[in-house]
Amino acid sequence: MGVVHSMYTETFPPKSKFSTKDIPDLSGKVIIVTGANTGIGKETAKALLEHNAKVYIAARSSEKATKAIQELKTATGKEALYLKLDLADLKSVKAAVEEFSTKEKELHVLFNNAGVMIPPIEQLTAQGYDLQFGTNVIGHFYFTKLLIPLLVAGAKSSPDGKARVVNTSSSGSLFTKTIRFDALRDTAARKKAGTQEMYFQSKLGNVLFANELAKRYGDQGIVSTSLNPGNIRTDLQRNAGKFLMFFLELTLWDAPYGALTQLWAGTSPEGANLNGKYLIPWARIGTGNKAGNDPKLQGDLWKWLEEQTENI
Repeated sequence: MGVVHSMYTETFPPKSKFSTKDIPDLSGKVIIVTGANTGIGKETAKALLEHNAKVYIAARSSEKATKAIQELKTATGKEALYLKLDLADLKSVKAAVEEFSTKEKELHVLFNNAGVMIPPIEQLTAQGYDLQFGTNVIGHFYFTKLLIPLLVAGAKSSPDGKARVVNTSSSGSLFTKTIRFDALRDTAARKKAGTQEMYFQSKLGNVLFANELAKRYGDQGIVSTSLNPGNIRTDLQRNAGKFLMFFLELTLWDAPYGALTQLWAGTSPEGANLNGKYLIPWARIGTGNKAGNDPKLQGDLWKWLEEQTENI
């Protein structure tokens, strides 16, 4: 009953009390949005630019990012900056942080927004992990961990003493009970689980990581949240079959709605007090999967993630 109730309230949310007009002036704020060349990330970047933030679009394709930056400049009059980042290659993640660190000494908000959804099961990351878990969880973990010093510096320079890490999960996090560590590489267990289960695994992983980050770095001014942005019509569904898309279309909202909850977490005065919270559409605190609040599973995943990234 809990999952059914959560799914209903997250799929059919009440009218939002928060809009992009409520975002305060962000002059002087340095913000990274991963995957901001399209979909929810692009809408997030648009609202941030409209409120005078310095926005880095972190994406794999320079061609797509350049196109998005131009479109955003036309729409807002403000120009975002490109940061080359391939979350499916940990060496690229490290290089991206090194490049960013030559340009900025502080980071005020990190939107871990990029994601992969139900690609062919054969697809792996450069280091041989499941593409979804590797991109959605491992890549974002490593990116965030390397940016911690700049986030701490950003918190110290902020009037409220906070920097924010906003982790985009989904309602898919509700549909699995634990992390299957034996299925995260190219194993028989992974192939047996299938691509949809691996998506659910990655989305629960986003919540677990966000909660552990909140515990470890909250006392240094880092506010970490995870969220379901809503069922949003983007190219994230490009790998969904016609049968699945038929049902998805009945519940999909346009991309601007998907940006609302993460913008609330990342920019609003209330967002400074949301450390460790799971957020749901539109701009509300939810309960999420109880597995996401399991302190042992949070710690186990963090330890595993550190082990996978320690020698990059």
